[in-house]
Amino acid sequence: MKSINRQFDKRAAFTIVELLTVMSIIVILITLLVPSLNMAKRYAKNVRQRAQFHSIGMALDSFSADWDGYPNSDRYDEVPVAYCGAMKLAEAMLGQDLLGFHPSSRFRSDGTDGTGAGTPLYPVVAATPAYAENVKSRKGPYLPLENANAYKIKYLYGKGKSTVLNEEKFVLCDVYGRVTLQPDPAETQKVSGKAGMPILYYKANVQGTQLPVSKGGITNSTIPTKDPDPLYIYNHFNNDDLVLLGMPWITGATPPAHPMASTGTDLRSNAATAFNFYNRIWNEKIYNSTTNIFRPYRSDSYILVSAGFDGEYGTPDDIFNFGE
Repeated sequence: MKSINRQFDKRAAFTIVELLTVMSIIVILITLLVPSLNMAKRYAKNVRQRAQFHSIGMALDSFSADWDGYPNSDRYDEVPVAYCGAMKLAEAMLGQDLLGFHPSSRFRSDGTDGTGAGTPLYPVVAATPAYAENVKSRKGPYLPLENANAYKIKYLYGKGKSTVLNEEKFVLCDVYGRVTLQPDPAETQKVSGKAGMPILYYKANVQGTQLPVSKGGITNSTIPTKDPDPLYIYNHFNNDDLVLLGMPWITGATPPAHPMASTGTDLRSNAATAFNFYNRIWNEKIYNSTTNIFRPYRSDSYILVSAGFDGEYGTPDDIFNFGE
């Protein structure tokens, strides 16, 4: 009769085939789970983005109630100097220095009231009675600063990358964290971490009658050639100078343009890439093929655009402040 000790000395072990089978099953499970996890992550980000749009929408409604209308989104200010819709949105929500919107603002890039030599509405000299009075006269900020995702253009694209826009001005960024912030070497306090892409802002021209469309064989192919243009309800040029800066994470002499940039041609529709904006904002539900009337969503207010998970404007994952 064998002893109990001798029986326990015979240890059971997996064979090579069994180990390989288990490992194969684990790999298959991981392969199946990873896409699901990525989809869940994207869905959660999209929910957060729509929540951010809701917050901005309520802030814009408060702004409109105070000033009898939404902020302008034209490509230029009155000088004219490039001061795009996204930059004007940031000023309206937070002021150019994040301390509130000044009631005398005329949405000028230089931050002055535009009279005579130009009085600075957002002065940089603090700790003076005049500065304190200036801040007291402000409205807002309309958005909570800690949730506004406001960053200077130079932090997103790098100092000296834009020769058109004032890189010291702020824009509101989306929630996707696609951009690694680039500190200014001349500043003592450095920024770090991740930020989203700028949120594009387009105000509707309620006097406009036209919307360019090139989609599914339906074409109304006349697009704006300037901004402002009184004929169009929305104008892609409102934020084109910002879109033309490209993707900050791609370096090189000639980085690829966003699919929504005004340069080049969209090979899928053989139309100007600006149609990637117009086609997405077209409300097909009210299209009348007899009268050939094209109308956008939110034709009486404004449109907000996030570049979405991939950080590129003009791709299918873009997020808009309306249901498609």
